[in-house]
Amino acid sequence: MYDVIVIGGGPSGLMAAIAAGIEKKKVLLLEKGQKLGHKLAISGGGRCNVTNRLSTDEIIKHIPGNGRFLYSPFTVYNNEDIIAFFEDHGVALKEEDHGRMFPVSNRAQDVVDAMLRELNRLKVEIRQNTPVAKLLMDDDKVLGVRLKDGNEIKTKAVVVAVGGKAVPKTGSTGDGYPWAEKAGHTITELFPTEVPLLSNETFIRTKELQGLALRNAKVSVLNKKGKIIITHQMDMLFTHFGLSGPAILRCSQFVVKEMKKNGRNPVTLRIQALTEHNAESAFQLIFKSAKAEPKKTLKNVWKGLVPERWLLFLMTNCDIAESLTGADLSADQARLLANDLVGFEMTVNGTQPLEKAFVTGGGVSIKEIEPKTMASKKKAGLYFCGEILDIHGYTGGYNITSALVTGRIAGMSAAQYVDAK
Repeated sequence: MYDVIVIGGGPSGLMAAIAAGIEKKKVLLLEKGQKLGHKLAISGGGRCNVTNRLSTDEIIKHIPGNGRFLYSPFTVYNNEDIIAFFEDHGVALKEEDHGRMFPVSNRAQDVVDAMLRELNRLKVEIRQNTPVAKLLMDDDKVLGVRLKDGNEIKTKAVVVAVGGKAVPKTGSTGDGYPWAEKAGHTITELFPTEVPLLSNETFIRTKELQGLALRNAKVSVLNKKGKIIITHQMDMLFTHFGLSGPAILRCSQFVVKEMKKNGRNPVTLRIQALTEHNAESAFQLIFKSAKAEPKKTLKNVWKGLVPERWLLFLMTNCDIAESLTGADLSADQARLLANDLVGFEMTVNGTQPLEKAFVTGGGVSIKEIEPKTMASKKKAGLYFCGEILDIHGYTGGYNITSALVTGRIAGMSAAQYVDAK
């Protein structure tokens, strides 16, 4: 008989097991795979972006999927507590751009190892390669778990921390959704977020821009009336299937939602490479520079304005020959090019599948979760944390912050629930 069983050895599960262990409970951590902390170990390109040092308001702004739910949990445990936890456990952290926190060593494994050492110190029992088949419950409360091998383990509280459906190689294959439904919970529609976009545009199909990166471009998602839904200014990349890179990943969930709204029709993206200009000032810039050097070919006049492949592509798009000189450029041609430099529009018609996404959108409805404790409002002794919840943020340490905060609170609350019994 265990006090608390935690299912899932990802960031939120490890933190939940630690939190329950700190409360001096007999804790069992079940992981269906071979590795603990697999998602942590590969996050941030193997460096592990453990959290973000921005203010609570800023962090929540970067979690567009129900981030407001986290205001209450943050009063119990927050990003500064995460930083203190790792530094207290021997992982020195450093702050990089946009508040992102990484281990000074640049080794994600150091983060995982610190959590494993703490689990060991707290004498948390860990079973790997132990998949759970179902939760055992009566009408009111959780009673334990049944493993895939048929064995049943009794407990007073269960923390479900099995992740969503993104990055399935880490073990996130959606196992927890049917368990939550059995317990009476609503699962909101699942969709990929932080995911590359697909496009059928001719220039994508011909791969002529494949590998071209636009640095610090403004990318906007438009609704069917041409109004901007969201803009992100970051790097972006043209690929053989469509678009990727940080700006695109951040825009992806808005594309998914807009497509759902307008009957799966393609969505328009606007790309602004000359971010400091509007159409008029871009026109003045390129027209004056062309006329100032009338004998020079235009591609040499405008060199360095934007990446050369992008410039030549847009010139072709506007019927401006590469060999044309400044003397031959008409004002109309310059206006067309200026418009493309500050607002090139293209359509996207979907995303890569959920399995290719960094983050799962949708999940266990937060309306059915107690925010200060992560307790199920449907079944006593049941707690949820991490990506199985309908909470999703941008990349940059926001999802891991949500996972570690909700995990800490779920584990602590499950232990306190056991005390109250």
